[in-house]
Amino acid sequence: MRLVVDSNRIISALIKEGVSRKILSSKNIEFFTVGYIKEEISKYKAVIIEKSAMSAEAIDALFSLVMENINVVPEEDVKLKMKEALNIMKGIDAKDAPFIAAALAMPNDGIWSHDRHFEMQNKSMVS
Repeated sequence: MRLVVDSNRIISALIKEGVSRKILSSKNIEFFTVGYIKEEISKYKAVIIEKSAMSAEAIDALFSLVMENINVVPEEDVKLKMKEALNIMKGIDAKDAPFIAAALAMPNDGIWSHDRHFEMQNKSMVS
């Protein structure tokens, strides 16, 4: 199975040792995400630290560990599909378009997210 992972699932895995962290450590699934995930994690780092009660250093180490099992879709591939993705997410949530573009750029079984905006489009499967 090949899944594109939304940033909310990675953030969830950083906040607590739960289902998201367990799934992301699975060797039976190939995970993919977009290149700006590091910036996204940095943007929410204070929230992650507060909710996890972990230090910034521990979060960085855990993020590195989690990312060992997640491939980054090449930025060029995402850019090639971005216009189509923006059209799909038009009127829904354009911020989610990069994940749609990543899913359109490669063979996959869907997008793993708990963001309801993804469920409002019909071009890419969402789990």
